[in-house]
Amino acid sequence: MPFATWWRGDPLPELPPLLSFAARRVTRRDEARRVTGLTEDRVVLRFQGGHRPYAAFLDDEPVAYGWAALQGGGIDELDFSFEVPPDDCYLWDFVTLPDWRGRGIYPHLLQAILRQEDAVSRFWIGYEAGNQASARGIAKAGFGVVGDLEVADGRVTGFLLFEDGERARAAGALFGLPLRRAS
Repeated sequence: MPFATWWRGDPLPELPPLLSFAARRVTRRDEARRVTGLTEDRVVLRFQGGHRPYAAFLDDEPVAYGWAALQGGGIDELDFSFEVPPDDCYLWDFVTLPDWRGRGIYPHLLQAILRQEDAVSRFWIGYEAGNQASARGIAKAGFGVVGDLEVADGRVTGFLLFEDGERARAAGALFGLPLRRAS
């Protein structure tokens, strides 16, 4: 699972305008349920865990959503969890509804979160290897890939660095994993 980051002060690429686009943090649980389609129990657990839902709208219709974690993060499929340090944010569980895909909504939503979470210094986001639509949207929003979670026998075992810089090391520290350089 590749991971990318954007740090406060990094440039934000200019995106083509989307008429009637708006994005905002969803603060009410009933609206989060409506926008995400998650059960009430799951929404309550996410709110209790300090996760913040964001939604993108076109003409006031919800078209995409994602979550910002400021305390702890994880990847359920890999039974992997980690603490999110102060000043950092882990972005996860992003979905563009099927009828709205291919219109550039995802990078717009990501940039809206970067602007609205102005107390955060570093943002992190992962995507499934091979999910080129996610990879393109993340790159268009201004994120740079720094490494990849190493997985063996269905569990996370380390972090493979794509670069030797501070950002790749910070990702390894975020996850609390052994680091290895890509060959």
